[in-house]
Amino acid sequence: MRADLAIVGGTVVTGTGAGRADVVVRGGRIAEVRRGGGDVGADTTIDAGGLLVMPGMVDTHVHLMDPGPTEREDFPTGTAAAAARGVTTIVEHTHAHPVRDRDELAEKVSYLRGRSNVSFGLAAHVWPDRIDALEEVWRAGIAFFKVFTCTTHGVPGIEGEDLRRTFARVAGFGGTCLVHAEDETRTEEAERTLRATGRADGGILTEWRSREAELEAVRVVADLAVETGARLTIAHVSSPPVAEAIVAARRRGADLAAEACPQYLLLDENEVIEHGALRKFTPPARNRSTEDADAMWRLLADGTLTHVATDHAPSTLAQKLDGDIWEAPFGLPGLDTTTRLLLDAAATGRLSWSDVVRRYAEEPAKRYRLWPAKGCLEEGADADLVLVDPAATVHIRDEDVISKAGWTPFAGRRTTGDVVRVFLGGEEIARDGAPRDERTGRFLPGPGAAAGPVEALA
Repeated sequence: MRADLAIVGGTVVTGTGAGRADVVVRGGRIAEVRRGGGDVGADTTIDAGGLLVMPGMVDTHVHLMDPGPTEREDFPTGTAAAAARGVTTIVEHTHAHPVRDRDELAEKVSYLRGRSNVSFGLAAHVWPDRIDALEEVWRAGIAFFKVFTCTTHGVPGIEGEDLRRTFARVAGFGGTCLVHAEDETRTEEAERTLRATGRADGGILTEWRSREAELEAVRVVADLAVETGARLTIAHVSSPPVAEAIVAARRRGADLAAEACPQYLLLDENEVIEHGALRKFTPPARNRSTEDADAMWRLLADGTLTHVATDHAPSTLAQKLDGDIWEAPFGLPGLDTTTRLLLDAAATGRLSWSDVVRRYAEEPAKRYRLWPAKGCLEEGADADLVLVDPAATVHIRDEDVISKAGWTPFAGRRTTGDVVRVFLGGEEIARDGAPRDERTGRFLPGPGAAAGPVEALA
């Protein structure tokens, strides 16, 4: 049977290595990865000589505010940014308009029909009064549950017996949680003390959302992971001591993944002093030296930090700078820059090309059970493909940001390696940084869903 698409002459990169091969696509899926060369016989043939061929990246921690405060971001714009940079699958959740039950999931899936440029899963939030109903929303098709251990973004913190009960229930039906771990008591007390002093300088952030608050909460979550057997991921691991606590729990049998974000690899703790609200995210950046950053990159390369996500949570400059740092929204834009920053890490030797694929495609897809349809370059996988020019040079600039944010904390950096063409299900969705904005991305029902109800939602 004749192929729809053949990408020939490129270097195919997987999580285990790289080599010259041709990728053959039929019916939106990879039909063959041919290493012998020869005529493929396809309706469209692309010469990828000099280029890397990677699976589409999988970003499992994204906030697109849609439905919700879409003046900050929305699905069409945020997923256009994703598509342009080679991210072909996301898992999204929005704090201002949370999914907490089956009906809210169905409403959101219906609303988002025709609004996404990439494939997408959806996560649900855990609410203290709805713990007993978690299995129902899991069976409806969510990708994971988001749990906060401290009240943040208007989402209530889950503590003590409620936290243990949440993890035990999720373990009972085989679900997965992504956990934002900061201690409620410590953050509340720090905020109260700092506000009483009248301070509103950038330095309040690291005192308010302290290292101790994060580490204490991570240790509690880790202990509960061991006790309950729940499948958990610690979101946005900020420093080596947090990673060490996760490793210690793994040695005791915990199924505990560790999410890395570029801001904890590349930004310094003291940047908040100069940039204020433009560095307001939580946990804050922790790097105090080059040695700290080097340690974080090593933890990513060796797999202690299991996968990369952006925690894309944009606001415009005007929104960030309206009022003092207490009132400014948390979060950074990330979809426009993360692939470029990881490609640059490979170009400069911090990572290998296979590390980029493993940490930003394969491992997140496996963690949230999207594999092998997503994050994979094997026969039968969805033909979500990214062509990368490893020699391209990029000057990261605010004016090139597609996200509604319109800025990036990484502006001014010069990087090596860039995405030049992107395919979703074998159809091109972006070229040379320009998304097509055809909004062909579809909802991906989560692993707990039964076939009948999921199809009804999709």
